[in-house]
Amino acid sequence: MPKLAEINALGRNEFTSVVGPVFENSPWIAERAWANRPFASVTDLHAKLCAIVDAASTREKLSLVGAHPDLADRLDLTAESEREQRSAGLRELTDDELARFRHANRGYREKFGFPFVICARMNDKQTMLDAFAARLQNPPEVELNTALSEIFKIAKLRLMDLIE
Repeated sequence: MPKLAEINALGRNEFTSVVGPVFENSPWIAERAWANRPFASVTDLHAKLCAIVDAASTREKLSLVGAHPDLADRLDLTAESEREQRSAGLRELTDDELARFRHANRGYREKFGFPFVICARMNDKQTMLDAFAARLQNPPEVELNTALSEIFKIAKLRLMDLIE
């Protein structure tokens, strides 16, 4: 686990390699943030990474949200997503629960065109299923911002895991 000073000393490629996984399959965020070094704290690094996302185009934001897996998906997960979904109990679902998640994921994607994103480590199975129903009522622009705020929570926890 590197210290912040070690993160600050990394070259662009190494920084992108180490910090890039904080945002699911979206290393472009870390690559752009590298120029903002040195970071005063993990909180400062997180804020600057989030500012990169905030300044991104709508297409880039949608790409970031779209890089996330469906909840309870068992295919092609990053190590981080696997750990997070496991911690929320999404790897030990009953057949009925799995069917409910698959139905919710499908309905959400049909309405918004991107996967439902929620910080699994801060929620349990039932809270996530309840959130599907509530968030399906949102207009698309509100839901995109909600998904990004959840991604920022995920990134904060991943940074805290990454940096000593």
